[in-house]
Amino acid sequence: MKPHPGPQEARRPASDIRVFASSCTLHGLGHVFGPGGLTPRRGLWAAAVLLSLAAFLYQVAERVRYYGEFHHETALDERESHRLTFPAVTLCNINPLRRSRLTPNDLHWAGPALLGVEPAEHAAFLRALGQPPAPRGFMPSPTFDMARLYARAGHSLEDMLLDCRYRGWPCGPENFTAIFTRMGQCYTFNSGADGAELLTTPKGGMGNGLEIMLDVQQDEYLPVWRDMEETPFEVGIRVQIHSQEEPPTIEQQGFGAAPGYQTFVSCQQQQLSFLPPPWGDCSSASLDADFEPEPSGPLGAPSPSPGPHPPYSLMGCRLACETRYVARKCGCRMMHMPGGAPVCSPQQYKDCANPALDAMLRKDACTCPNPCASTRYAKELSMVRIPSRASARYLARKHNRSEAYIADNVLVLDIFFEALNYETVEQKKAYEVSELLGDIGGQMGLFVGASLLTILEILDYLCEVFRDRVLGYFWNRKHSQRHSSTNLASHPSLCCHQDFVGIPPHPLPCHTALDPASVSSGLHPDILDMPRLLVSLPSSPQIKF
Repeated sequence: MKPHPGPQEARRPASDIRVFASSCTLHGLGHVFGPGGLTPRRGLWAAAVLLSLAAFLYQVAERVRYYGEFHHETALDERESHRLTFPAVTLCNINPLRRSRLTPNDLHWAGPALLGVEPAEHAAFLRALGQPPAPRGFMPSPTFDMARLYARAGHSLEDMLLDCRYRGWPCGPENFTAIFTRMGQCYTFNSGADGAELLTTPKGGMGNGLEIMLDVQQDEYLPVWRDMEETPFEVGIRVQIHSQEEPPTIEQQGFGAAPGYQTFVSCQQQQLSFLPPPWGDCSSASLDADFEPEPSGPLGAPSPSPGPHPPYSLMGCRLACETRYVARKCGCRMMHMPGGAPVCSPQQYKDCANPALDAMLRKDACTCPNPCASTRYAKELSMVRIPSRASARYLARKHNRSEAYIADNVLVLDIFFEALNYETVEQKKAYEVSELLGDIGGQMGLFVGASLLTILEILDYLCEVFRDRVLGYFWNRKHSQRHSSTNLASHPSLCCHQDFVGIPPHPLPCHTALDPASVSSGLHPDILDMPRLLVSLPSSPQIKF
């Protein structure tokens, strides 16, 4: 218990440090500024208080520095759900163009650039396709559209899809959306395009997902005329499983499914959550793929622009970045790229677009941050041979094909969730503001025995010091000036005895101590009387002040 202040201490102002130390809850302060002189005991207490305060401030600075580094930690968890949204499934035939749909006009425009067929070899190539040569007087079209070529000559899903079921219910080409990729025209199941409702599944395991039977149409594959950079030597389809917010990059992230096999794909959903700056580097801003004719800075993530855009995704950012790069280099875009730039011609594909895009991918010139929230799918694949000997004849009769054709062209793809659980990978702040305040409060209590109310006491004392020392100084100065002006107003004349004491008539202020009435009345006993003043003053006619 703190001792009660004595009568002498009670008269001290609140701004006195001893008064403050006697009532402050800061430990040790009362022993330093207590009554009495300087003693060894007081010196030891002062050293202990200073050392504790220095240790406290060091710990606070260390905690603030650690908080300023913005550390984060990653938490991995597995959660269960009663229903999961089925992913988007994009599939492409490895062969981009059907041989039966190519025309002499297509060869004229796209033969040298895409197929490696020179004009002198057009007749031989048409014979290899099983088509007659170009008629006499053939005149190519004045313009050529690459997107129309792949839409017309690419593999049609109506011809490839032999059977389709989702959770045991029949589906068809109407449940797929056509989309262009770098492999040509592809098809996406459950894309959610045009506001379509996304499919969900309440169960995991086989029979609760997508099961399709496809005909790869190997008879429609183009003959390999010359070894080109993108000449396909394999047969089958390429498949990518992705979220609806992410555009497919099937040429980079797709897996293959071969004819003559049934491929089982067991999926598990993973939800990723990243932190924005300064703890992380994620972004959620939508991007615009349209390019600027005059680039003003280094190539990076395209800047957001107003207007409706798809949600931000890492692949979407890279695709927009690639679009801007190719558009700046070549003045056009590839057919799978978004934006409003014109589609490149076959010659632009060969001379500029393909080399520029390949060089860009090798340099990894696009700097795209991770999305703040994304979904991806882990996959496990297994395969079995089809058809069996028992089913080959049945499938041949059902689809009006030979058994050899079924073995060489038909495949089955079965995609399903392994179980109705999903993984969450979440970045969290390793050091929150509440933890920082808790650490500071703990160090404060450990070293100086203070709390938040102690800080309020110190602030209150500083206010008292400011009021008494600063404001009091100006108030006393103003009061004394006002008192002096009041005395001048009550005694306007100069002192009356200047001639009597031998002082020349200088304009001296009239003080009551020099007033004969005041002296004679005894109001100022500590002022010399007039005879002594006459004796003590020199006989000089002037006194210099």
